Amino acid sequence: MTDEPLVHDLVRLQAAGNPGALAVSAPDAELTYRDLEQRSNQLAHCLAGAGVNVETSVGLCLERSAALVVGALGILKAGGAYVALDPAFPLQRLEFMLRDSGATVIVTTPALADRFASFGRSVVALDAGWGALEDQPATPLHAGARLGSLAYVIYTSGSSGSPKGVMLEHRSLLNLTLWHRRAFSIGHLDRSTQIASPGFDACVWELWPALTAGSSVHIPTDDVRAQPRALRDWLVAAQVTVSFLPTPVAEEVMLLDWPKETSLRYLLTGGDALQRYPEPHLPFTLVNNYGPAEATVVATSGVVAPHADAPHAPSLGKPIDNVRAIVVDEHLQPVAPGVAGELLIGGVGVGRGYLNEPLLTAEKFLPDPSSPESAARLYRTGDLVRARADGEIEFLGRMDDQVEIRGRRIELGEIAANLNSHPDVRSTIVTVHEPVRGEKRLVAYVAPRDGLGCDPGALRMHLAQRLPDYMLPAVYVWLDEIPMTVNGKVDRAALPPPDRVHTSNRASDSGSGTELEHVLAGMVAELLTVDDVGVDENFFMLGGHSLLGAQLITRITDRFGVEMALRTLFDSPTVAGMALEVERLLVADLETMSEEEAELMAFGEHGDRRRPA
Repeated sequence: MTDEPLVHDLVRLQAAGNPGALAVSAPDAELTYRDLEQRSNQLAHCLAGAGVNVETSVGLCLERSAALVVGALGILKAGGAYVALDPAFPLQRLEFMLRDSGATVIVTTPALADRFASFGRSVVALDAGWGALEDQPATPLHAGARLGSLAYVIYTSGSSGSPKGVMLEHRSLLNLTLWHRRAFSIGHLDRSTQIASPGFDACVWELWPALTAGSSVHIPTDDVRAQPRALRDWLVAAQVTVSFLPTPVAEEVMLLDWPKETSLRYLLTGGDALQRYPEPHLPFTLVNNYGPAEATVVATSGVVAPHADAPHAPSLGKPIDNVRAIVVDEHLQPVAPGVAGELLIGGVGVGRGYLNEPLLTAEKFLPDPSSPESAARLYRTGDLVRARADGEIEFLGRMDDQVEIRGRRIELGEIAANLNSHPDVRSTIVTVHEPVRGEKRLVAYVAPRDGLGCDPGALRMHLAQRLPDYMLPAVYVWLDEIPMTVNGKVDRAALPPPDRVHTSNRASDSGSGTELEHVLAGMVAELLTVDDVGVDENFFMLGGHSLLGAQLITRITDRFGVEMALRTLFDSPTVAGMALEVERLLVADLETMSEEEAELMAFGEHGDRRRPA
């Protein structure tokens, strides 16, 4: 691949050719290509004034928004590499990422700027009125970045106890972008989505193919994004044509009824092992995608056709343009089709390596003997796969302690290392439990220090200050000792099943509470597959997360006929708090009804709401 326009150059060409076209539609703003070009140019000049140039790392800490798109594009135009920071991450984790990446400038919002006040870094705060940019020139800035320049840094879980930064270059990002545009025939009339977390590498994939093709990017509210039914309705109403959804969410929306007149052409999924085939009546094509952050989001991709009687899960597809997939044995020698082995990824998509981790980079990024380029590398994924005769790749599992949960790759060793740093913990092992298919939960087996007990609430708080919420164990099991084999390794087969959820506030009397609280407690217990739930127990400390929360909200809506926002669950995560909110909504409903309607309204014997016929 020779020097050619980079992704931000291609966006500029679209703005020049059709400046009035819609570029971004988000809860905070709508931007035309003219708006996007002007504001990203102004941000680029602002960053250049702060010392940003080619290869400079710049923190990007923004929610899903129009500002996120302006921020990422402006950093690339200044020649810098954006460091993706999820605002939901703990402050300690964000501080580590900024320090490790060497970022001296952070692009964020005024609301988030205070979080970084003590970090000693320059902050560019983008508000809704774009006031921070108004004094800057709107002309293009030619910083001189090339294909081999750093484009972005994405942090993934690290087994050492700290996250590791993956460095991706412009050539890799451009290859992903051009493949996507070709594979899915993206044109200026398409309407794509940005749904993934800003700290998840899929966000990279959602933005650049659409914007370089002159199509529009649509961003839903958090409540819509987290609830499958609401998300389906929004995708239909917004006339979205191409959308990426993490695997668990995609599997949920595939079970819903879809109107035949939907505009959706492709539903793209990835991030976890896909278990479900689409039904023949779905009005869109399902595409399964696979790729670690180290290989620029997508390494293999394939259409998943309806196949009700398939004896195996859907494949990972075939390598995308300019990417190679090689299956090798323990000696790193290629194996024949049908033989299981480790997957190595080669080609343009392979990243530069891990930031500040030369030994780990040398271990995972191997020289590619088949490439004429001396810098070419093969990335060792650690994934156990099998190549079929038709070239498609089947995923069989992991070869180490890395797992995927809700689209996130997690090193179990990072969780264990942070648990072991607690003064009450002697040793621990973290595993994954799957009480029902597709619902993975992290389990921490903890051996306390002699004479000391462990409060799971204190352990969770200890972890919450260091790890994002998707890495917090849902279950804690206490052991006198972690069982070991004669070889000195953890004896996983001897670990007891996590049949009970241990939290800091297990209710001593689960029979107490109102009838409404009993009903809600039963709904939570059924959803989380636990024996019983006390009225003061925290949904998230029992193993709940945003996707399960969306399911709970849907069940509450169906049962009681009230429209409860997902945000409410985060604000009031206990059964008692949920009950108060349901009661408030019921009273509000009654106050808007006529007297006759109110008299017709009644509740069933199990607390469910019955609407008038």
